[in-house]
Amino acid sequence: MKIYDEEETVISPAAGVVVDEERTVADEATIAATTPEPGAAPEISLFLPVLNEEPNLRPLHARIDEALAHLGRTAEIIYVDDGSTDGSLAVLRELARRDPRVRVVALRRNYGQTAAMAAGIDAARGHVLIPMDADLQNDPADIVRLLDKLDEGFDVVSGWRKERQDKMVSRKIPSMIANRIISFIGGVRLHDYGCSLKAYRREFLKEVRLYGEMHRFIPIYASWVGARVTEIPVRHHPRTMGQSKYGLSRTFKVMLDLMTIKFMASYHTKPIYVFGMFGFGAFSISLVTFAWALLRKLGGESFIRNPLFSISIVMFAVGVQFILMGLLAEMLVRTYHESQSKSIYAVRERLGFPEGS
Repeated sequence: MKIYDEEETVISPAAGVVVDEERTVADEATIAATTPEPGAAPEISLFLPVLNEEPNLRPLHARIDEALAHLGRTAEIIYVDDGSTDGSLAVLRELARRDPRVRVVALRRNYGQTAAMAAGIDAARGHVLIPMDADLQNDPADIVRLLDKLDEGFDVVSGWRKERQDKMVSRKIPSMIANRIISFIGGVRLHDYGCSLKAYRREFLKEVRLYGEMHRFIPIYASWVGARVTEIPVRHHPRTMGQSKYGLSRTFKVMLDLMTIKFMASYHTKPIYVFGMFGFGAFSISLVTFAWALLRKLGGESFIRNPLFSISIVMFAVGVQFILMGLLAEMLVRTYHESQSKSIYAVRERLGFPEGS
């Protein structure tokens, strides 16, 4: 599955890699126990977008090693370098040489977190996909709790930074407001959409297309195709090294993307409804203003001096435009679905059908 078309370079460890005895990664026995057989899909794919996190990468990888050792499941670790300008990529190359579980996707420039997340999803081969940040604020020790919750029958488990270690005014308050708005409009009640640490069953991510800043809305996308979504509190550590890549400007981008999400959720297969609603609204205004202008005309006032007549003509033209835009959108939707033989529904399970039917 190709989710986006940005240029990238994939760096994988060579077969038969010789492990350096002075490495800082896990011991050989742990690596062997958690490395999948050649050609086999790992049980877990952990992927991390990286942007100028050189001082954090080695201690982060050590914590991931420790968490995976306690899991006892096969895993791959995918680092997506999003055009770092420090020594992050050099550190990632070193980790890939020393640890056969590590794969690196190096993007040619900085495309943003959503594109980096998409690259990680695209490269992942595991049955469960787990994204997390590379700034040491997420705790890899929480991965086991996410997987335990998945084993209870859920399809998406989202982390909730209940005791978030960030600035109150610039980070926590805008995030709280945004999360409530997103939960209300998106229909999936989560306390923390911005937490990167989540766990997804692979089948609910394979058709996801990500654009803009929409990686935070993946639980909503998954719920559209019937995923059972829940969340659990996870630990959140203060940033001690490196510089935050987030700011208040992202809040406005999130709100704009949320408008797109709402439109796609409610009118993706019937855009004529939303355009038609505005079109008929414009027609109604046109009718009312024309009737008012006509009454004033009968009272002796000229149409030329009455702005209501001009408003009625303009609103009628606007209504026609909205209806035509809706019809064009309907044609685009049908082209989108029919040209790809893309279904407008998703099936969770099929019983009693011959194999392959």
